[in-house]
Amino acid sequence: MLARRSVLFALAAAPLAAHASAVLAVDALPDARFVGFCQTVNDFEIASGRLALAKSANENVRGYASRMVAEYNEAAQYLVKARAEAGVSYAPDPSNPPNTVAVLQRLNNLTGPEFDTAYANSQLAIQTEANAQYGAFSQNGENGALRRYAQRMFPISEQHLEYARRIAGGR
Repeated sequence: MLARRSVLFALAAAPLAAHASAVLAVDALPDARFVGFCQTVNDFEIASGRLALAKSANENVRGYASRMVAEYNEAAQYLVKARAEAGVSYAPDPSNPPNTVAVLQRLNNLTGPEFDTAYANSQLAIQTEANAQYGAFSQNGENGALRRYAQRMFPISEQHLEYARRIAGGR
């Protein structure tokens, strides 16, 4: 069971400084919930990245978004393979994954610098959560195929988290 609540929506709407150095301690999710979490992260990164490419004029935001769309499309394909190898169903858990639907709706209603700020903060939040879960699952996940997915994604998520910190701090 996850040892903390999602911070995505709060971070997307709140000042960044109070949350930038937060460290999340999490337990590895059960296999099906991990798949659901990963699918949610992949879907959010692709959708929010496409939205940023359509709405933002900020070169840093657009560069980050372009990278996220490409890398999470690849991650989604790898997750499909890992899930098939693991024989695990997709099990979304609305109480666990970040509330990405609400954040996407909020982002869709924003423009200009307000969009860029909310996008950057949402990226920092989801990358913080993804990094924590990939780290936990790569160490303690029960299913080998899914653990390999987490082990593959963990160093990538560390890079994404660093980039998210940069765009959130220096849009």
